[in-house]
Amino acid sequence: MRKFDTKVQHLKYKVLREVARQAWNDTLLENVLDIPEMIVSGKTSTMRCCVYKERAILAERIKLAMGAGKDAHSVIEVIDIACDECPAAGYEVTDSCRGCLAHRCEDVCKKGAISFDHNHVAHIDKSKCVECGMCAKVCPYSAIVNRKRPCQVACKVKAISINEDNAASIDRDKCISCGACVYQCPFGAITDKSYILNVIDIIKKSENNQKNKVYAMVAPSISSQFTYAKLGQVITGLKKLGFFTVIEAALGADMVAREESKELSEKGFLTSSCCPAFVAYIKSEFPDLLPLVSHNPSPMAALAKYIKKTNEDAKVVFIGPCTAKKAEAQLDEVKPYVDAVLTFEELQALFDSRDIDITALEEDVLDNASYFGRIFARSGGLSDAVAQGLKEQGISFELKAAACDGIEECRLALLKKRKNVLDANFIEGMACIGGCIGGAGCLTHGEKNKAEVDKYGREALEKTIGDAVSLLK
Repeated sequence: MRKFDTKVQHLKYKVLREVARQAWNDTLLENVLDIPEMIVSGKTSTMRCCVYKERAILAERIKLAMGAGKDAHSVIEVIDIACDECPAAGYEVTDSCRGCLAHRCEDVCKKGAISFDHNHVAHIDKSKCVECGMCAKVCPYSAIVNRKRPCQVACKVKAISINEDNAASIDRDKCISCGACVYQCPFGAITDKSYILNVIDIIKKSENNQKNKVYAMVAPSISSQFTYAKLGQVITGLKKLGFFTVIEAALGADMVAREESKELSEKGFLTSSCCPAFVAYIKSEFPDLLPLVSHNPSPMAALAKYIKKTNEDAKVVFIGPCTAKKAEAQLDEVKPYVDAVLTFEELQALFDSRDIDITALEEDVLDNASYFGRIFARSGGLSDAVAQGLKEQGISFELKAAACDGIEECRLALLKKRKNVLDANFIEGMACIGGCIGGAGCLTHGEKNKAEVDKYGREALEKTIGDAVSLLK
């Protein structure tokens, strides 16, 4: 039974599971030093140079699983000791260099970084190279390559560089906490900080105080996860964990779609505010366009605010695919409403930490939202929901949406808007490829997830946004 895409995810899960198990039993502090042994015991080999280094890395993973890290406010962290297997990044001359006489690479290098040995083979002086790439472009043998690390390739906002110790370094001013580097790092040297202990503490306290009912707010992309079980069994599993009830974040999406369509018709142009990584990107790279961002909160924040207004003693835990939601929950305007954020990876660890086999459970029902709220989970879904919101409210406004699938498409649309050449009046910004179904905290990633979300949307009992929102009255 395969639950994860990669072995890196599985290792991360094992750490989370053991930390959570000890926390449930109130034995974490006394057994924390033994957790690395629990995880590596019985293994016949190690992927590191020695078992001692592997245990040292596991100790760092445990700290992050417990919510500790270098920076109290950062969500994405680099485990320096684990980040030493990738080759030095930058342009390198491969053995395809034929020692030609033309030396075009030398001619185009304005920094004098290229020299030749007695066989006329080129060499690049890293201290002089500025990585302009001109030498690679003119080489007739394609012998010069840019060996970027997987994390650098994954990070489309250029927040990752390599420090003097040859480890990845994250520029906090540029990082949007999307987690793309986390999912793509082959060694798991970059990971997201977990707040799983906060969730366990919230649930435990609710057991002693019936006023503090804990709401599990699940993202609509849950329909494409936990594929080894049925969605209804996942809902039952959440209640067995101690959650009072389970509510769809898609209902918050219905709320946002309704209000955002009004705002768009009034202002004439808008960018979405649902994806926290996209909004963070605008703040860091396009601050001049901030006035164009919708004033509506994200679906998570909108629904959490409603829950707290209805029951001020309630606790809200958001569960979804998104590492950036962990950063959003720290914002002053969101913090009062969202008490903690879990990813689907962390939810799987929680289930197994309490030995809950969800495949053996009966199915419960989850039905709070409309088709349009549920399809927020995939690229293009928000635009469809805004169009529906305009239609249902009888608003005469011609929507011309630019549905941006991934942060690179977002960047292109924002650049065009800055230059007033964008042929659209609404930018739907999704930082992850595919939308939320491509989030770093997913158990599995893939094109099939889109079909699962659409199927889940069609199963909604509430057929219109208005029907779903009316349930809140």
